[in-house]
Parts: sequence; C-alpha cells; structure tokens
Amino acid sequence: MTDVVDADELLRRMHRARACALEQERTWRGRRDELRTTDPEGSREAAVRSLAYEAVLRVLDEVLTPGRNTA
Repeated sequence: MTDVVDADELLRRMHRARACALEQERTWRGRRDELRTTDPEGSREAAVRSLAYEAVLRVLDEVLTPGRNTA
C-alpha cells in the first residue's frame, strides 16, 4: 500500500534526503582522505562512494532549486 503525500511533505522529504546525502558525502570524503596512505584500495572505494553521493546531491539540488547551479 502506498501513502498519499502532499507537496509540502514531499518537499520536506527531499530536503531530508539532501541533508542525509550531504552528510554521507562528507563522511565518505573524510574516510577517503584518512585511508589514502594506509589503505589505497579502501580509499578508492570511499572515493567512489563520495562521488555517488555528490551526484545525488547535484540531482536533488536541481530538483529543489532549478537553475541555481547552472554552469
């Protein structure tokens, strides 16, 4: 069964998702930097995860504020 949500609730959920993605991106970037010298393979994996969250952030930013980050 699916819940019906209004536009305000959907917007709140997207903002929470963006905040979560931002936190995860920062966490994985920090992990990448911390593992760089001791575990190159782990550092690469953390870098890939960081890039994935960065992509999610770009998409959510465009949905939440269209045109703001036009390059």
